[in-house]
Amino acid sequence: MKKLMFFTVASFFILTGCSQPKPVKTIENLKAGIIGETTASAKYAAFAAKARTEGLDTIAKLFDAASKSEGIHAANHKKVLEGLNEKMEEFTPEFEVKTTLENLQTAIEGETYETTTMYPQFLTDAKAEKVEKAEKSFNWASDTEMKHQEFYKKALAALQANAENTLSFEYAVCPVCGNTYDKASIEAECEFCGTKQEKFILI
Repeated sequence: MKKLMFFTVASFFILTGCSQPKPVKTIENLKAGIIGETTASAKYAAFAAKARTEGLDTIAKLFDAASKSEGIHAANHKKVLEGLNEKMEEFTPEFEVKTTLENLQTAIEGETYETTTMYPQFLTDAKAEKVEKAEKSFNWASDTEMKHQEFYKKALAALQANAENTLSFEYAVCPVCGNTYDKASIEAECEFCGTKQEKFILI
C-alpha cells in the first residue's frame, strides 16, 4: 500500500511538476514581431523601388539590404514560435509608400519604436518566462535595428544635403541573425552571432 501511494505521488509530481507553463506573453510577442518584421521587409522593398524611380540608387540599395535583414528576423521569430508548438496566423502586410524623403523618415520612426519600446518589452517578457531562444532572436533583431536606424539617419542627411552619392552602394547581410554592414564596415565574422563573412549575403 505504501509503495502504491509512493508511486502515485511520484507520478503526480512527474506529470505536474515537470510541465512548464506556456509563455503566453512571449508567444504573443513573437507573433507581433513576425508581423512587424514581415511588414518592414515588404515595406522596405517597396521603398527601394520608389527610390529607384527617383534616381536614388544608393538609398535603394540600403532599403534592399534592410528588407533582406527584416525577412531574416521574421524567419527567426517564426522558428522560435514553431518550437513552442504554435502557429502564425495568416496576415497581409499594410503600409504606405510616399516620397523617399518621407519613406526614410518613416523608417527612422519605425526603427526607433522597435529599439526603444517594442524589443525592450519583448526581452523583458522572454526573460521572465525563461524563453532563451526568443531572447536570442529578439536581441539579434533589436541590435540590427539600431544599425538600420543609423543608416537611415545618415541617408536622410545625405539626401537633404543633395549628397546621396556619398552613401555606400554595397551592403552585406548576415544570413543567420540579419546583422547589416555597409562596405566600409564589413567584419571577418558577424559581431552578433559569429557567422563567417564568406557566408554573408551581398546586396
